[in-house]
Amino acid sequence: MPPYTPACPSLVALQALTTDPMPDAIRGALVHKVSATTAGTFQISWLAADHPDPLPPGRILLSWGPATEGTVDVTAHLGLPGAEVLLATWPGLIGDWSDTVRPTVVEVMGLHSALTLAAAVLELLSD
Repeated sequence: MPPYTPACPSLVALQALTTDPMPDAIRGALVHKVSATTAGTFQISWLAADHPDPLPPGRILLSWGPATEGTVDVTAHLGLPGAEVLLATWPGLIGDWSDTVRPTVVEVMGLHSALTLAAAVLELLSD
């Protein structure tokens, strides 16, 4: 899959990638769409390791690497205005781990959207 470009991301289901190592020269999987149900979508695009721009506010980047035999450690970062923060880590996951990280990703994306909306409304009301 090609690296992420804002104009034309190449989306793929995360579930198709979780049992494989991340490709070389890839920083992580940028989450585009996620459904709260396990049968729903969880689409990502790759973000190249040399991508010069910071993680956009509200976006979540998942990365994973081998841990102990047969397991992977998964990490999530969240883009905030002016910073990127560690959101969560899941050590020692096995197989398709997308449903393990899904609840956190769904909740944080929803919370960020709600806070963004609230900030916009407060700004409008204060003018």
